[in-house]
Amino acid sequence: MINNKNILAIIPARGGSKGVPRKNIKDLNGKPLIAYTIEGAKKSKYIDKVIVSTEDEEIAGISKKYNLEVPFLRPKELAEDDTPGINPILHAVKWFHENKSDFEYVICLQCTSPFRKAEQIDDALENLINKDADSIVSVCESEVSPYWMKRIENGVMKDFAEGNPFYSRRQDIPEMYRLNGAIYIAKTEVLIKNKNWYTKNTLAYVMDKKSSIDIDDTIDFKFAEFLMREDNND
Repeated sequence: MINNKNILAIIPARGGSKGVPRKNIKDLNGKPLIAYTIEGAKKSKYIDKVIVSTEDEEIAGISKKYNLEVPFLRPKELAEDDTPGINPILHAVKWFHENKSDFEYVICLQCTSPFRKAEQIDDALENLINKDADSIVSVCESEVSPYWMKRIENGVMKDFAEGNPFYSRRQDIPEMYRLNGAIYIAKTEVLIKNKNWYTKNTLAYVMDKKSSIDIDDTIDFKFAEFLMREDNND
């Protein structure tokens, strides 16, 4: 709780995954991937309740081994490849409301960000509440600037962002940021109304490159394993 506001954190974890089969519970340096997010969320000093939303019995079982609540199994139709990411979050919020338990703020913590820290979750939450914004979403500095991106038409290379100035030196390019998928927080009433994390009053929470690693495929997995081994050797 922060400023007398109840906080619900939801860890969405479906069983299917195209890039890496069973990704959310795949072993990463001795622990299932989901464990890193569970442990980080439980270390938060503000979150009142942490749950996993899944349709998968095995994921539910592993989550419970890490002493995390799995109050329901979500419907299979909310765990398809084309299911919008916001839908399982809204489903969980509705489930708690129907069971007489409401929260002023809701957080989404995806399993694919194993380097995200509890301190970053709390810092983002503090920023959101202190500025009384609608929501806050984590970002990191973009590795590739859209000013240097190209598109191809009939084999001919053209600027992706036409009409923008040309920058020959990286240090002259304006700073750009991308979503990193690590932290999403919103006022619950705003999220229900807009069915989206983004409004005209959404803040950006800037995270460092390592904390922003998002595991999507096998290469990402191997890179995360390498970094964790390096950390253990320090």
